[in-house]
Amino acid sequence: QVQLVESGGGLVQAGDSLRLSCTASGRTFGTSTVGWFRQAPGKEREFVAAICRTGGIVYYTESVKGRFSIFRDVAKTTWYLQMNSLKREDTAVYYCAATLPVSSDWCLRYTQIPDHYNYWGQGTQVTVSS
Repeated sequence: QVQLVESGGGLVQAGDSLRLSCTASGRTFGTSTVGWFRQAPGKEREFVAAICRTGGIVYYTESVKGRFSIFRDVAKTTWYLQMNSLKREDTAVYYCAATLPVSSDWCLRYTQIPDHYNYWGQGTQVTVSS
């Protein structure tokens, strides 16, 4: 059974940093895409960042470029989202998501679309106060 478990959320002040972790188990993810999404109250789930396949292209939504960084610890099968210079508008529940094996072409087309991910974590709350 595949499981994604997020951790690292919390309450911080604007300008602070947080590192979210997503630990995967139940299968290998060598040619999968792993991403982070977030959902704020009353809003749809939105794409934040993703790594297309192991060592592949990294994608970010425009609003987090230069502030957030996604990376993987291969030995631990853990993906991270380093969030710096946090803003109030980053407040949301953050979800880790993963796909079954995908091609590079899939990444070009579907990386930012939640419906194309097969596995989801339970989410971790990030609250940024001013």
